[in-house]
Amino acid sequence: MMKGNILIVDDDPLIRNSLYEVLRIEGYDVGLSSNGIEAFEELKRTNYDIVITDIKMPELDGMGLLKRIKENFSNIDVIVITSYGSIENAVSAMKFGGADYITKPIIDDEIKLCIRKILKNRKMSQENDYLRRELASKLNKYQNIIGEDPKLQKIYSVIDMISNTSATVLIQGESGTGKGLIAQAIHESDATRKNMPFVEVSCGALPETLLESELFGHVRGAFTSAIKDRVGRFELAHGGTIFLDEIDTISPILQVKLLRVLQNKEFERVGDTKTKKVDIRIIAATNQDLETLIQEGKFREDLFYRLNVINIKVPPLRERKGDIPYLAEHFINIFSHRFGKVVKRFDRTVMDRFFNYSWPGNIRELENVIERGVVLAQTEIITLNDIPENITNFDRKEDLINNGNGFNALKDALKEPEKRIIYETLEHTNWNRKRTAELLDINRTTLYNKMKEYELLDK
Repeated sequence: MMKGNILIVDDDPLIRNSLYEVLRIEGYDVGLSSNGIEAFEELKRTNYDIVITDIKMPELDGMGLLKRIKENFSNIDVIVITSYGSIENAVSAMKFGGADYITKPIIDDEIKLCIRKILKNRKMSQENDYLRRELASKLNKYQNIIGEDPKLQKIYSVIDMISNTSATVLIQGESGTGKGLIAQAIHESDATRKNMPFVEVSCGALPETLLESELFGHVRGAFTSAIKDRVGRFELAHGGTIFLDEIDTISPILQVKLLRVLQNKEFERVGDTKTKKVDIRIIAATNQDLETLIQEGKFREDLFYRLNVINIKVPPLRERKGDIPYLAEHFINIFSHRFGKVVKRFDRTVMDRFFNYSWPGNIRELENVIERGVVLAQTEIITLNDIPENITNFDRKEDLINNGNGFNALKDALKEPEKRIIYETLEHTNWNRKRTAELLDINRTTLYNKMKEYELLDK
């Protein structure tokens, strides 16, 4: 049961004392006042969660007390007691910020239920505020990387551990998983580099001839269109970080030149003989399996090992579906502001479809879906009519059958919420295993085995 401090305000001693006995038996801390003025003075001295006040009292009545409370103690919820048949008073009280009302004669179960509901809502509000603060803190620290999944927690830990080093990083993950955000977070976490350039190059977007010039620069006359000297991205990134996305697409010749930069931090501009040295951190990213490309002769093994000093594997969205509500809230706020619309939340059926869908396009696909939803929404709620049919009509069972991995996928789907619950409970108890086991109603050996299975022991 959630504890709470409650102040009862009524000029009728019979009602006052009766409520006192009922609520004390329930385990609440209860104070008493016989009128509004006395109650207001008591609120100045003592912290209360809830005030239960009669609407009709001499001197300062319940409505007047409610107004004073809302003006001076916005965190206190007020329950108004009104006579049967005086519902208009209750309606007025609710307009002025009353949390709820009950009518005389007072039924014990009714007042207890009313209090439980208010305290539950208060707890949820406090938890939401805490989560928002935590999310804002992490967004600021980790460059808008959003999520609480244990796999992301490991990435956060790696970012912290390498923050003030120059170690080369290889980020691997499917398209749309946020590899670029992680690269930015690594750069921003480095106190010596964060105020220096962060230069991003999409290697797959340029042909080999242009990519070499883009990376290393060129001198005038190096080729037909080279009418003046050009500074390359490596020089521009001096003192900071260069992020080479789609590293798997570079040609064998450029792979050799990149290997030299990784080894010696030096290179020559195209058409030049003068060697330039740079102080940079190199971060590379790919959505391909580089080890397979090595076996196929498409990627140099020595380059792979030079890049793979620190390896970060970014999980696809389908493996961290518990983060979908966080991501969805983030995107709905962004696009509501961008388009000047008041769109606040999703219909429950929409979120059900989100959890059911496999998200082949990962976070980028979710972002696009929510942008569409905000644009099309007719009210403050995004409904099924506002999201694409491929999501609303997605058949998870058929998808599993077609992929031939239904049983394994089911096991993985069941593990995900269990892992999240264990992790959140450990966080709640400050990683006290004994208390966590008690809250989860399992023995400590089972908890230990689960922590080992989900790689939570090294937290």
